[in-house]
Amino acid sequence: MNGTMRGAELLVRALKQAGVSRIFSLSGNHIMPVYDALFGSGIEIIHTRHEAAAVHMADAWARLTGECGVVLVTGGQGHTNAVAALPTAQAGEVPVLLLSGHAPLGELGLGAFQELEQARMAEPLCKASLTASSPDTIARDVARAMHIARSGRPGPVHLSLPTDVLEAPSAAPDLPDAAAFAPRSMPLSAEAAASIAALIAGAERPVMVVPPAMCTPAGRRATAALSAAAALPVVPMESPRGLGDPSLGAYAQALAEADLVVLLGKALDFTLRFGRAPAIAADARFVVVDPDEALLARAASALGDRIAVAALAGPAEAVAALTEAVAPHPGRTWVERLAGHLAFRPAEWAAMANAPGGPIHPATLCQALRPFLDAPDAVLVSDGGEIGQWAQAILQAPARLINGVAGAIGPSIPFALAARSARPTGRILAVLGDGTFGFHMAEFDTAVRHGLPFVAVVGNDARWNAEHQIQLRTYGAARAHGCELAPGTRYDLAVSALGGHGEFVTQAADIAPAVERAFASGKPACVNVLIAGQAAPSVRMG
Repeated sequence: MNGTMRGAELLVRALKQAGVSRIFSLSGNHIMPVYDALFGSGIEIIHTRHEAAAVHMADAWARLTGECGVVLVTGGQGHTNAVAALPTAQAGEVPVLLLSGHAPLGELGLGAFQELEQARMAEPLCKASLTASSPDTIARDVARAMHIARSGRPGPVHLSLPTDVLEAPSAAPDLPDAAAFAPRSMPLSAEAAASIAALIAGAERPVMVVPPAMCTPAGRRATAALSAAAALPVVPMESPRGLGDPSLGAYAQALAEADLVVLLGKALDFTLRFGRAPAIAADARFVVVDPDEALLARAASALGDRIAVAALAGPAEAVAALTEAVAPHPGRTWVERLAGHLAFRPAEWAAMANAPGGPIHPATLCQALRPFLDAPDAVLVSDGGEIGQWAQAILQAPARLINGVAGAIGPSIPFALAARSARPTGRILAVLGDGTFGFHMAEFDTAVRHGLPFVAVVGNDARWNAEHQIQLRTYGAARAHGCELAPGTRYDLAVSALGGHGEFVTQAADIAPAVERAFASGKPACVNVLIAGQAAPSVRMG
């Protein structure tokens, strides 16, 4: 090893050792040593227009590839911009490594350029927040950060990079091996798996629920195997609407009848209405498997003697162990009832595929998009307030990316860029609202520069409709105000001006041809569809 290697070069060496092939970044003063070290490294930089967008891209990359997504931003305001996007990755249980430039250690406390307490700022939004202190240990810092991000319940980790650490030479670097980057295994014991399997077999109306971490392509394959072994649906939960997630159909009604609720890494929180009646029967028993001792304790406090089994284990490990231990559930009536509730959608939605002229209903828009997701490598990106819920209710794809439990809108355009980067030949379709579009529209420039085509379909109802609907429900139409956007805004022309392809649609019959032309263009594209503002769907049988 050359004794004159700088901290920045050792950082890049660690990223290469971890198998990182690309990072999502916005350049800045503090990280120029890293850019220099990346030159000729084989690691691609996707250079974005906003630091939060870079975090969202790393988030989507991690979800689709199973790798740890890596973000590189500068210090000061670059760091603060990036931190704003961390709650989406944290609530989504996504392994992301945020590398932030930082004022020199030797100047801290003296009023250094863009000096901030960056680690403390990021700490509440991460599994861990660290600051590199020496070029000798910077590679080990990267390995530790990735290990933490991927272990147990996955999530983001932050590492600040002081410029003097990046520029200093190291005579005795601590270079970790590949194993140092790997996640910690948290297996479910054979005894616990057998106990849970016995409880499922003995219950009349059991349900199994998995967390956002299992909503990745690999996670969905694993839960499908468990579902097949148990002859019982396994329900993934990743929506801020929890049991009201319209992609779960009328599942909430069936859950209220369950006598056993098996949480395989799914936190007991607001999405499950804290396990309280009437959402879940007061006499229903629980199995709680979680990688976090604090969340196990929280569940124990909330549920008391309703917990039949509590176990410390990772969600993927728990699903795998239970797949081996479980037998097909004998209660066919319950299984069919549960599956029927999950699949249920109101019949009138399908009828809207052939809606007459007039304002386009969100259901009509989504029905027109269904054929574009039939490809085996298609990815659906869904984001926004009410329009995002319509898309999640009606559209299905082999892979799906949504804004997640954090409930913050805005990541869809960055998500779509990362999806194209991860799936070079896939069909990438994003459905978003006009409010959402405004967060990161400049990333169409990023998509054009890096040759990352996708199609964004914007449901344009000229308002922040989720908030408008709250006003209507809570305060009445006479007091609804402050949520309007300009009517008919030509988002398609903005995308065309940035080098992409634009389509403007005002009639339902023109949706499919416009989307077809958008995909055929081979460019990042926006199909701007004027729709009627509608409340998000609420699915209920009977």
